[in-house]
Parts: sequence; structure tokens; C-alpha cells
Amino acid sequence: MKKPLTGAELNELVAGLNKLSRNLWWTWNQEAQDLFAHLSPRGWQNLFHNAVAVLREVSEYELRVHLQDNEFADRVRVVLKEFNDYLNEQNTWGRKHAPKLHKNPVAYFSAEFGLHESLPIAAGGLGILAGDHSKSASDLDLGFVGVGLFYREGYFQQAIDSNNWQTEYYNPVDPHNVPLEPVLDANGDRLICTVEIGMSDVDFQVWRVNVGRVPLYLLDTNLPENEQHFRDLTNRVYGGDSTTRIMQEILLGIGGVRLLRALGIAPSTFHMNEGHAAFLTLELMREKMAAGKTFAEAQKLITPDCIFTTHTPVEAGHDRFTPELMNYALQRYLANLNIPFKDILALGRVKPDDTHEPFCMTVLALKLCRAANAVSELHGQVSRHMWQSLYNVPEDKVPIGHITNGIHLLGWMKGSVRTFWRRKLTENGNGHSKYFHEKFAGDWSSAINHADFWEKMTDPTFVSDEELWALRYKLRRELIEFARRRLLLQNQRATPGDFIRFDHLLNPDALTIGFARRFATYKRAPLIFQQFDNIVKLVRDKQRPVQFVFAGKAHPRDDDGKRFIQQIIHLSKHSELAGHLIFIENYDIHVARQMVSGCDIWLNNPRRPLEASGTSGMKASCHGCMGFSIMDGWWREGYDGKNGFSIGPDSHPNNIEEQDRVDSANLYQTLTEQVVPLYFNRDVNGIPREWIKRMRHSMATLVSQFTTDRMVKEYANKYYATR
Repeated sequence: MKKPLTGAELNELVAGLNKLSRNLWWTWNQEAQDLFAHLSPRGWQNLFHNAVAVLREVSEYELRVHLQDNEFADRVRVVLKEFNDYLNEQNTWGRKHAPKLHKNPVAYFSAEFGLHESLPIAAGGLGILAGDHSKSASDLDLGFVGVGLFYREGYFQQAIDSNNWQTEYYNPVDPHNVPLEPVLDANGDRLICTVEIGMSDVDFQVWRVNVGRVPLYLLDTNLPENEQHFRDLTNRVYGGDSTTRIMQEILLGIGGVRLLRALGIAPSTFHMNEGHAAFLTLELMREKMAAGKTFAEAQKLITPDCIFTTHTPVEAGHDRFTPELMNYALQRYLANLNIPFKDILALGRVKPDDTHEPFCMTVLALKLCRAANAVSELHGQVSRHMWQSLYNVPEDKVPIGHITNGIHLLGWMKGSVRTFWRRKLTENGNGHSKYFHEKFAGDWSSAINHADFWEKMTDPTFVSDEELWALRYKLRRELIEFARRRLLLQNQRATPGDFIRFDHLLNPDALTIGFARRFATYKRAPLIFQQFDNIVKLVRDKQRPVQFVFAGKAHPRDDDGKRFIQQIIHLSKHSELAGHLIFIENYDIHVARQMVSGCDIWLNNPRRPLEASGTSGMKASCHGCMGFSIMDGWWREGYDGKNGFSIGPDSHPNNIEEQDRVDSANLYQTLTEQVVPLYFNRDVNGIPREWIKRMRHSMATLVSQFTTDRMVKEYANKYYATR
């Protein structure tokens, strides 16, 4: 029998858990998450899986009592050792391949970072990409710092009213209840920096988020010394009008550079994730001019320090500001630059002398960066076409390349799947455990990103058809039960009979098709229901049932997107699809993880070529959920004819109405002629062998190719380590 822990041992474990809770490394370590869930299962569920909030829920006395359980204390020791080994590891990819970045890191600026459901400071895919980029930079141990904004009310929470219309509300984010810590100066006081906005000096404080080895700094203007409208500047993600937007972008770009200087960080590269941070180039020029350089010399000197990633294939998606708004928001700042206003405006115009052309943040970034990239091959083509007039060269010579997006695999892999794959690698038998230890030295996080691991999906001695099919049933059941709980919570007027009714929603034996993303109109969420009568027949087929799970938010000012949501919810409640179609409210990272793991098919039908990359389908692959997509964004690079399903060819009509008609017909045809028959083609044991064969091939060919581990290495080799 083990002796009780001493006071010193208890203190060490308590301190270790508190440190762990304030580092988002736990969001991609299943054993760490299990520790916090053990302390308060209901708190873990209700507090958005927030380790900091759980530790605040549990008293220190209760925590110490838990730690007197030797089995739990041993689990804590194992996780803390793994955490500390991770933080202190020296034999890393970054130290081998980009050692100079540890002295002069990459400064990665983004208006949003999607890191975890407990920290809702992202609106969509751009922020999720930024969060995954940061996590993989940590795993690789690159010299890397993130710069963003702390939105005290985050992105909106979604509720559906009695008319099936999306309404928005905001829950303030308590910085003491999430994994943030204030940045302090040398005297131990809050670090306060200042930026000129309009005719005012606006102070901002800074919060640090520890993302593994990577620090992320979030700027916050909610200080009593600021006027109220400046205090509210960082309230909401993309909140307010154009005036709020330009002021947020001044804070992010100019304020972000000033913060790095105050911290003594000297970046080798300033990486702008979209044009929101492009004002940082003005601050870099101001510094050079303050040192005696001319305006022209300053431009040449800063350009080698900057790179730019564009995510937007739609003209309207690029931030543009009128000269009047530019003058209003930057008046005092530009006076200090001592540069004619027309010269500043020229930096943001395709045609510098066109006084009617607004100032474009993307143009500013393209003009003052040494390199620019799109986020998929097709998006690169679209971007070169879009900005050809800026360069006045043949389209194929426009200097915009591409690095296709990816996902942080461990961060998106559902816990039960992570446990399944880890067990398959490490269990004895058939030589797989020996292979794991020889090839990867027992390092699970390295193995999971490697093509060799996913190629083993085609080996039935590694995982049998029966095991894969059992896993898919487990995941589908978990999604269905999650959806039933959420739908019951969504229904505020539920009666006792509703509890029974909701427990019969969805069918664990049905082909389950998922669609979840921003409800921008170009993503065409209701496209499949253009074939309404035919879809009704599909879902009501008792021999080959089909069902749909939808989720997503429309921008608060996007009434067309809201109408799409309204239409789908109406169909789910008041049509023959009721019971076979559901809409899950308040889409977030947690809902996304449930859906990409539990669905059999991941539907993606944007109006081509408006999907710059898309990443939700990448998250599905590692769970055995297959893609079913228009040949747009990443899918046209990943699809090989056998690892999922395409909706139509690698081309599209130029007419929007024709494109919608053709795509709807192709979607239904592929669904009925390929997807459904393959899924329900079972052998005598009820196993869909050909479906599983395609599922294996999907995992083997897609998962390791579309990770941020691969993506960040590409950025490092092409752009970061070249400085």
C-alpha cells in the first residue's frame, strides 16, 4: 500500500495542474483532458471543457483530496511529465531546420484565433486556421509568436426564435476564467502600450495565451483611462461598422508592432494572416523614417521583412476604406509620419492616382510584402487573376503562390478515435508495436502526422474491417446522442413527451450526411434540398435510410444566410424530412468535432471557385468520414477518384443559375448512384466491404497530406527560414 502524499508532493501536483490548465497544450492531449473531466464531469461538460474554470469550480481542498487517490495522482504525474518534457524538448524539427527563428521569431498577426471552444474569439475558418497554425508551430518548436485581439464578448452565441430565425446574444468572457494571463512590465505592473486612433491616444493592455511552446498576445482596450467607445473597440469579433473595423485593424497592426517592441521581441518575419493586420507595414515604415530614412527607402527596407497570406477569393471580402474614413481614423498617426496623405492612399490602390478608388488593405499588403500566397492551388489561380492589374504582368507571372491549408490533427481528432488509433499502434501483436517504437521511438504525436502511419490503414492485420465498422458505429451513436441532448436543450418549451420524441430522433443505422460551416450564401447550404421530393424518398427508404445533420452560423448582418438557416430548420420541423434532418444550434469547435467524427459523409457544395481552401473535410478524414464535395479548394488537390466522392467535374459553368442547377443535379446523381449503393452493399455478415475499402484509402491518402504540420513546414522552408 502506497503512503499518503506528503505536503510537498501535494503542493507540486497542485502547482503542476494549475500551470497545465493555463497552457492550451491540454486541448490536444487526451489524458490531460481526462484529468480535468475527472475532477468535475458536469463542470467539464457545462463549462465548455475549460480546464481553468474546472479548477476554479473545485476547491483546493477538494483537489488535494482527489490527489490522495494514488491512481489519480499517478495519472497526474504521467501527464505533467509529458507536458514538461514537451516544453523542454531540445531535439525538435524547429531547432534542426530553423534555428535562427528562436532568436528572431516569426510574428504571426491575425484578427482571430480559433483555439478551443472555451475561448470564443474566432468567427470562422480564418481563425481556426490561425489557431491550428499556432499549435503546429508549437509542436515543431518554431520561433513563433502570435498577435491578435482579445474580444471580451467574443463571437456571438446563436439562438433560434419561434420563427426559426437566427438571433444573436453575447456572453462576456471573463479573462480570469479562461487560460489567459496578463502581460506585466519589469516592475510587475500591467504592461500598457499606446496607439493613436483618430485624434486620441488609446491605451491597451495585453493578455498572453500559452499555446504549447508558442506565446499568443491579445491586445485589449478595455481600460478605464480610455473613452467608452475605445473601451468597446475590442468587445466583439468583427463587431460594429467600418469605423470600428478600421480602428480594430489600426490596433492590431500598429499596436501589435509596438507591443513586440515593448517586449523586446525582434521578429525576422511579420506574417499577415489576411489583410486585417496590414497597417503594421505603416508602423514599420514609421520606425525606419524616425531613424532618418526617406519614405521610398523605408518601403524598400521593410518589404523583405513581411509576408502575406490571402484567404479571400471574393472581391467584396477584402477590406476597403474611403479616403474620408482613412483620414478620420489615421489623422494623428499620419501627421507624425510627415508623408502626404495622397501617398499613403496610393499604397492601398491598384491605380495610385485614382481618387475614386478606396483604400484596400490587401493591396497595401501585396505592395509591401516580399512574398504572398493563397491557400490552395485553385485559389492561387483565382488570386493571380484577381490582382493581375496590380502587377501589370501576364496572369501566370503574378507573384502570388499557394500553400494549401491543413488542420492540427491531434487538436481535431476526437478523444475516442485518438485512443483507438493509439491502442492499435502500441498493442502487442502483428509487429505493429515494434514498428511504432522503431520508427517513431514511441512518440505518438510524431506518428500521427506521418504518412507511414496512415498508410497502415490499408493493412487488415493492423485494423480489420470489422473493427473499423464498429468504430464508425460507435462514433455515429455518440453524435446521435449528442444531437438528441442538444436538441432537447434547444427546445425551451419542451414537454415530458418531447423527452421521448427527441430520444427517437435520427437512426443509428442510417447513412448520416453532415454539413457544418459558416452560412455564407456561396456555400449553398440548402442546395441538396432543391431535389426535395427525391430526397424525401431517400430518407424514407426503410432498407437504405439516409439522414442529415446541419449546423452553422450566419453573420449577424447576413439576412440571406439567415434565411438559409430558417429554411433548413423549417424543413426539419414541418416537412416530410422531420426526424431525418436536424439543425444543431450554436455551432462551435465542440459541435464541429462531434459532427466530423460522427457523420459518414461530409457534404461541401460551395459555388466554385469561391471556396479558397476549406478545412472541415480534412477534419473528417481521420475519423473515417469521407468527403463528398464540389471540386473546389483543397478537395480538387486531394481527391483521386477513390478516396471520397466528387460532385461534378473539375470545371464549372460561368452562369451562376446554371452552376446551381448543374451542381444540384450532380449532387443528387452522385448520392443516389454512388454513395448510397456503396454504403448499403453489405456482405453476409452485414459489413460494407467496398465502402470500408474506400474509407481506408481516404485515410491513407488524405490525412497526413492535409495537416498544419505539413503546412507550417512549407511556410518555414519557403518563407520563414529564408530570412
